[in-house]
Amino acid sequence: MKTYQIPGRGLLEIEHLVLDFNGTIAEDGKLIEGIKEKLIQLGKAFTIYVVTADTNGSVHRECEGLPVTVHVIGKEDQLGEKKRFIQSLNSRGVISIGNGVNDEWMFEVSDIAIAVIGKEGCATSSLLKSNIVVVNILDAFDLLLKENRFIATLRK
Repeated sequence: MKTYQIPGRGLLEIEHLVLDFNGTIAEDGKLIEGIKEKLIQLGKAFTIYVVTADTNGSVHRECEGLPVTVHVIGKEDQLGEKKRFIQSLNSRGVISIGNGVNDEWMFEVSDIAIAVIGKEGCATSSLLKSNIVVVNILDAFDLLLKENRFIATLRK
């Protein structure tokens, strides 16, 4: 668990980090360079989940040996499945990161939602539900690892 004291917002206690796979931490089914090292660092502070439709069928292979739990959702009701997954974590202490339309409802029930534009772009509906927008997933991870960046972005 990691605790952030956000001026104007109060104490934010985060236990869970929920990540989309394709378009967020992976491109064309392969982890983006530098992700493995960051996930190892983040795994010391958070319980990490990768929630994905696994479009390329590679999530288990790519995440093997990393401190993450993979949860593959079905082809139907992806918005609902991701939302229910967050709710199963009691929607407290959750940061979610994604880029697709199927991340929109997940963003609504997370404590903090980070939209990644990346090479695939970002669905406008999810972008509008996010608290923070970054152009690169490594920047999102650095926000979480370098506390003052996160605080500066969220303070009121």
